[in-house]
Parts: sequence; C-alpha cells; structure tokens
Amino acid sequence: MTAPSPSFPVGTILGYPRIGPARELKRAVEAYWAGSLELVELERIAADLRRSTRARLVALGLGTTDSSIPESFSFYDQVLDAAVAVGAFPARFARLRDDDGAIGLDAAFTAARGDGENAPLEMTKWFDTNYHYLVPEIGPETVFAVSATRFADQVAEARDEGYVTRPVIVGPVTLLALAKATDAAPAGFSPLQRLEDLLPVYVELLAALRNAGAEWVQLDEPALVSETLPDDARELADAAARAYAVLGAATDRPAILVAAPYAQLSPNAWAVLASAPVEAIAIDLTRGAVPAATPGLAGKTVVAGVIDGRNVWRGDLAGAWSRLDELRTLGAGAVAVATSTSLQHVPHDLAVETDLCPRLRSWLAFADQKVGQVAVLARGLREGAGSIAAALAEASGALDDRRGAPGVSDGRIRARQAALTTADFVRAEYAERRIAQDATLALPALPTTTIGSFPQTADIRQIRARHDRGDLTTAEYEDLLRLEITTVIGLQEELGLDVLVHGEPERNDMVQYFAENLGGFAVTRNGWVQSYGSRATRPSILWGDVSRPAPITVRWSRFAQDLTDRPVKGMLTGPVTILAWSFVRDDQPLAETADQVALALRDEIRDLEAAGIGIIQVDEPALRELLPLKRADHPAYLAWSVGSFRLATGGAASATQVHTHLCYSEFAVVIDAIAALDADVTSIEAARSRGDVIDDIADSGFTHGVGPGVYDIHSPRVPSVTEVQELIERATGQLPLRQVWINPDCGLKTRAYPETVASLRNLVEATRLARERIEVNA
Repeated sequence: MTAPSPSFPVGTILGYPRIGPARELKRAVEAYWAGSLELVELERIAADLRRSTRARLVALGLGTTDSSIPESFSFYDQVLDAAVAVGAFPARFARLRDDDGAIGLDAAFTAARGDGENAPLEMTKWFDTNYHYLVPEIGPETVFAVSATRFADQVAEARDEGYVTRPVIVGPVTLLALAKATDAAPAGFSPLQRLEDLLPVYVELLAALRNAGAEWVQLDEPALVSETLPDDARELADAAARAYAVLGAATDRPAILVAAPYAQLSPNAWAVLASAPVEAIAIDLTRGAVPAATPGLAGKTVVAGVIDGRNVWRGDLAGAWSRLDELRTLGAGAVAVATSTSLQHVPHDLAVETDLCPRLRSWLAFADQKVGQVAVLARGLREGAGSIAAALAEASGALDDRRGAPGVSDGRIRARQAALTTADFVRAEYAERRIAQDATLALPALPTTTIGSFPQTADIRQIRARHDRGDLTTAEYEDLLRLEITTVIGLQEELGLDVLVHGEPERNDMVQYFAENLGGFAVTRNGWVQSYGSRATRPSILWGDVSRPAPITVRWSRFAQDLTDRPVKGMLTGPVTILAWSFVRDDQPLAETADQVALALRDEIRDLEAAGIGIIQVDEPALRELLPLKRADHPAYLAWSVGSFRLATGGAASATQVHTHLCYSEFAVVIDAIAALDADVTSIEAARSRGDVIDDIADSGFTHGVGPGVYDIHSPRVPSVTEVQELIERATGQLPLRQVWINPDCGLKTRAYPETVASLRNLVEATRLARERIEVNA
C-alpha cells in the first residue's frame, strides 16, 4: 500500500438501484438505442443520476468522504462491465474496439444486444435472484488487458464533487466462474484456468482506482457461496486464496473489501478470506449464520449483512442488532453493518407508494428505507444500544402488528391445504394422455407456437394508462382489448402457426396481473426493479394467505378461442414463478405459500377446461432461479416446487394438454425435476446457447414434448431461416420427432411488431422446410 489502510465505514450498503427512481436510465438508454438521443446526452443523464444518488445516500445517513457510498452504477450489467474492463470481449465483435484497443459503450451495448448475424452474449440468472447477467466468453486465446476506464472515471467524478466513494467490481474469481468457454476452447477447458493471466489486469485496475482517489474497493465474489457453478466449491476457494494473495500484495491499491453475498460462505471459503491479505470481508447474515471464529480476523473488518437486500420487509432490527453483538465475539479488528446484498434487487423508495394500505406500508422497507436501517444500526455501533432503543422497539412493534393482521392467516385456505392427499398431485399416465391429446388436437409434426405474449405496443400501454386514469370506461377499454386480440389471432393464422395465443394485451406483467386478481397480494405503482439491461419489472408484494375470488383469464381465452378453429392456449403463471417474481412473505415456509398459489391456479385450470380451452400453459421460468445455492437444500426445494406445479395441474383431464415454459437456466442441474413436473410439453430457452440444452435433454431420456427455443427474443435481431433451420435440425437429430415443438425462447412482449413478424415468418418457413426434409427422408 502507498499509505496506511483507512478505517472501513461503520455502516454501508453493497450497492444501490441504478435505473433511477423514475427509470431515468432505462428511458435514456432506450432513446439512445432508438437514435433519438446523442451519446453526450446519455452520458450527461447518467452522470446526473450518479450525482443525485450520492446526494440521496448522504441525506439518508451515509458519509460523504468515508467510502460508505458504493460506486455501483452500470449502463447495462455489472458482469459485462467487468468483462469489458479486462478485455474479455467476444472475437465476433473485435472490430468494434477503438484503435487503441479500448472497448467503448457502443461496443458493450452491441455485445449485449447483438447485431446482424452476430448473436449477443448469452444471458442467465444472477445466482438465485431474478436479475439476469451477460455471460462472458473466455478461452485460452482471450487476451486480457485493461480496456475501459469507467470504474476509475466514476471515482474521479465523485472526487470532483466532494465524495470519496467505494467502486464496486465483480471479483476475478466470480468473473471467471460465471464465464463460459469460447467456441475455440478445447474440450474440458474452464475459464478459471486463466486466473493467473487475469490477475495482473486486476492489479492494474486497482492502481487506476487508487490514482483516481479510491480509498476502498469492493470486489464482489458471490461465486464463493455457491455450490451450483460448474467449478467445484473447493476449486473456487483455492482460486480465491491465489487471487487475493496476488491482489493483496499489490503495492499500489485501495484497501480491499471482498463481498460474498447471497448465501453463507463454506467454512473453507471463510477461512480462506480470513487469512487473505485483504482489509474487510462482507458476509450475508440474512441467508447464513454467524460463522465460527477463525485465525486471521484480528486485523480485518467483518461487514455484517444484517439488512436484507433482496426483500421489502421492514424486518427484525432487534434480531439484526443481536447478530452484530454475536459477531463481536469472533475477534475481528472491527464490525460494520451493511445490507446483505446490493439493493439493486429492491425498489428505490417506499415513500412514493401512497396507494398502498398504510398498515402494509408500516411493515415494508425499500432501498432508501434500508439505507436508513443501516444508518440506525451504525449509530448503535458508534454510540451504544441505548441510542437506538426506540428505533428497535418501533420495528419490533411493526413486526408484531404484521403477525396478527387480518388476512395474514385465513382458516378456510389452511383447512383446504390440510385436506390435500397424494391423489391431488397426480394426473393419468403420460402415454394415456398423449393418445387422448393426439385424438383431440390432431397437430402436425413439429407443431409451431409462441410462448404467450405478443408485443406490448405504445398504444396498448397507453390505453391501459388511460383506463387507470379513468379516461376510458371499462367497457371502452375492453372493446380495445378485444380488437387487439382479434388482430393477434388473425396475424398468427396468416403466419401459419399451429397453436395460437391471445397475446395477453390485458396483462401489465405475467405475475402482477395475477397478483391484482388474487387475495393476499398488493401491487405498487413505482416499485420498479431491474431485470436485465434496460428492462425492469414491478414485483408484487405477497403479504397474506392466497385466494382466488373469481376466474382471472377465462373470458379472454374463451374470446380468443371463439375467433379461430386452431387451438388457443390458456396462459397462466406457475406458483414458483409467482413466488420468485414477487416479494414473498417471509413468515412461513415457501412451500406452504406455493401450495396456496397452486390451489388458486388449479381452480383456474378447471374453469378454463369448462370454457373449452384444450391447451393450458403454466409457465415456470423461475424454476431453476430459486434453486438454493447449497446442494444440501436442493432436494427439499425441488420436492415442494415440483409439488406445487403438480398440485396446480393435477386436476386437468387427460385430453387437456398442459404446457410449461422455462428460461435462462442451467437445465442439466434440474433436468430430473423438469421431468417430474410431468407437463405434456415443455418449452425451454435455447437460442442464445445455440441449443446446448438439447444435449442435456437427449442424455436424460426425457420422453415428453419439448420445444427448445429457436428465436432469441431478448435481442432485436431477426434470426434467418437458415439459423432457425440449424437449431431445428439439432433438435430433430437428437430427439424423437414426436417430441419436438418449434417456438421462440420466451414471450414477445418486449419486442416490436416488425421484428416479431419477420422472425416468426422465418420460424414458420424453417419449420416448413424441416417438415419437407422429414417427408423426403421418411
């Protein structure tokens, strides 16, 4: 070090939402992509957002010059930012580098979104959250070099405004652990093998940060808590020991905080970090216990993640204070308080949610309120427990009020759950169902369909907003929805799709729409959370026992089916996904809540069947997402998650074809669970990985229908007929013909109509050519 290590702040957060309280960044980025905003203006808006964030965090109780404010801004994704910074950039986009080898913002955006025939980087879930990151591509041929200066630039920007902030970067072990091998890499290659080549570049980054004015740097290493990554947990711990021996020995660097959020560090990884030459370690104490004392902590700060960064409940501050007390017994040099994770997983501010019930509001805390909770506990660490006694008591009172509030526990719902038997979770054998469905549906080989939603155009959003404001009557609004559904059905018939959807124009979100129609949920107006890139969702708040007061989807499905002779799918969101994409209650096991949602969906399926809907899709894109990071927890999770799906669908008749949809997952990990769902047809995201999941499906002996996605809807590019053909050939070359369906990766809600129509036209044409080839070879 060039100077003695500064003290770590007593209170901090590991990151803050970056989309802006009013989604300013989303709008600016999308305007730039559309060509209606210049790069200089985009940069100005981003700088203004960073400036207002720093000022807001100081107002909420963080310090101006003590490194308690994290510099965690990103235009798109933090993993992409780290990959760009070290030069891990796909060869297919190498032409986009500047003359000096630097990788600019436009190049990064192109890698995220693709261009022409060049597919974007693959995207997948960030550990067990609903955030999606871009997967770096790293091989033996990847040349690491400092290729962007944004991390240091933002530190310098803050310094110029009078702040000493803490830059946040994905650490080297996690960056490599999350990467995939390039196509040029030999069999068996792991990006982690490049660690020693990568570390000198991180040393350069640290020096640049120090020179820009950073006194601390936060290196995020959540890979060290996971047991679900391709590299073994012990390999990752060993890699961390090697990495931080090098980084800690650097002579020109800020003090290092290694953050290990999302679960508990293994004893081995905890011991590695405790003995590493770093100055602070952040651990997640909302999803892990206080670790055992271990050598090496005497000179370090242990940063206690006692404020939940992933949920919106106000929580138990008295319990958090007790854990801070317990940490003091470990013999660390100091104890600090923090959020368990970055606050990017929660909305900005509860204060703007004036439509929420005041009683419910008193139980909640969004990002700004969580910063305030950190500030309270930090004051207690500085001044003693007596200084915060009133705040702890107030939080405990809210917790007690929540436990006894009406609707949190409903005796009728719980009695129905208690009466369930094994038979409620089982349908007829698949072979019997397939015969019944073939006779009823009479579909061709390689049936074509879409996942559910069609583009939510500005016009659709506008009429929804006008209805919400009262500018349209409900009758007028519904007439416009019927017109849209009629148009979507006609378009699909013209394109030649075999199984149609109604397009879901009435749905603002695949979870929120159900939350608005189920008891036990509340919805926000401004509770936006980044999902990926410029996309954000508004997770609903599941606060009580779940009921279905009335049918939800039936009349729209029936209306669509009456427009066509082709089958129209009824579209439901599955229980696991409703939980995963909501802020779910934390006062009872997830399994109990999932079964309550499943019973509501079971009733909806019964009513869809009665309305003449012969295909019903129950989407579970989050099935893999909620898989615990610890292997010992997998069996229990898979049992209840699969069970809730089977409870929802268990009452369906044999002739009713039940579909499900899964996306952005390492399916080999849960392939047995996917089979156990016992859906008649499963559609799966596969286009970005060029159909890699097909190998897992074929190797597993999966027997039910399956639709590996052939069109990546998360990119604006239109796949060619040839590209789709290649994916179809890969599927039909490894799977029995009767199993294969042809569909996009996901719903089309986020796409525009011109690219959607062009892509679906190519999908149908590629399927036609595949059918001809099959007939010729028959």
